Amino acid sequence: MPRKVFKRFLPDPAKIKENRWIALLGDKIHNSELWHLTKHSVAGAFFIGIFCAFLPIPFQSLLAAFLAILFKRNLALSAALVFITNPITMPPIFYFNYWVGNLFLNSPVIYEQLVVHDNWSRLLANFDTIGKPLILGSIICGLVFGYLSYLSIQFFWIWKVKNRWRERKKHRKNRNAHDKLNS
Repeated sequence: MPRKVFKRFLPDPAKIKENRWIALLGDKIHNSELWHLTKHSVAGAFFIGIFCAFLPIPFQSLLAAFLAILFKRNLALSAALVFITNPITMPPIFYFNYWVGNLFLNSPVIYEQLVVHDNWSRLLANFDTIGKPLILGSIICGLVFGYLSYLSIQFFWIWKVKNRWRERKKHRKNRNAHDKLNS
């Protein structure tokens, strides 16, 4: 079952519930629906996690956990997937988001302003020209890649279940043929 594939990579729910940041979400995290691994809860968690990963905001995992609780999707997977954006992957992802935002706004990409800034004040000073395309591009990319991941998980789950059924059917057929030969 696909459930086994995902279960191998997920942390223990008890450890997550003990996390001080996740504990801020209150008693709602004890809802058993948030810890199940079903086709819909996993696919929804991928959508939420990927969407939040593309947002240029702090505390992405807290937002993902909140959305997982709100939509009753797998909490651990939602919170873990936001770490797709990390210090190594952030620059290319957010540059791509900025580029997509400029594409939709039909405005030119300003490369000088994208140079890594050594302090927040310079970045905030240029936020009026960078911010709008970055936020728009982040939302668009988050929705598109979140939806693609949602569909991918749905198709993967169906494919995996069908393969498992084929294997069972083949095994049953072989066992019946073997039993007929021995009787």
